[in-house]
Amino acid sequence: MTDPNTPSQPDPSHGQGQDGGQVPPSYQGGPVPPQQPYGAPQQAPYGAPQQPPYGAPQQPYGQQQYGQQQYGGPAPLTQSDDKLWASLAHFGGALGAFLGAGTAGWIAPLVIYLVFKDRGPFARQEAKEALNFQLTVTIFVIGLYILGTLLTVVLIGLLLFPLAWIVGVVGIIFGIIGGVKVNNGEAYRYFFAIRMVK
Repeated sequence: MTDPNTPSQPDPSHGQGQDGGQVPPSYQGGPVPPQQPYGAPQQAPYGAPQQPPYGAPQQPYGQQQYGQQQYGGPAPLTQSDDKLWASLAHFGGALGAFLGAGTAGWIAPLVIYLVFKDRGPFARQEAKEALNFQLTVTIFVIGLYILGTLLTVVLIGLLLFPLAWIVGVVGIIFGIIGGVKVNNGEAYRYFFAIRMVK
């Protein structure tokens, strides 16, 4: 008979299985890790990648979304932004024609076309239209200046300089008209333009 006040000696076979291998601590009477209640969401440790809940749509491998836009892809323009950039292509062409004496109206439509051609269909269409028109105006103005310079010897060339100025003013006026029409939501097509950009 043993005294209940004396500490018991550990059993040498405790912690070993029948074949002499170690038994996990939970089977040795050690502390049991806390268990989640059935049906409770499993929490991953801090810093571990999060898994989407069951039934959520899966992402293709290697792609990650930030908000609604995939990383690295151009975000499509909203309808109001699409209309805004479309009208700015025409207004920018008119401003460039004014500042460049009829020769720089193509710069703003070209920039808008290159930046927004894949992001908004209306901006692409109107920037292309403004670009073709302002390139046509630029070709005519530069051609008239060159021809006028060559023909100044016979005094006919002096008449071509005002004509070049008039063509530049036409580029400004119709650029403004195009910008106003597009700002009202209408597509605008110039009365004449060499369709260089398709």
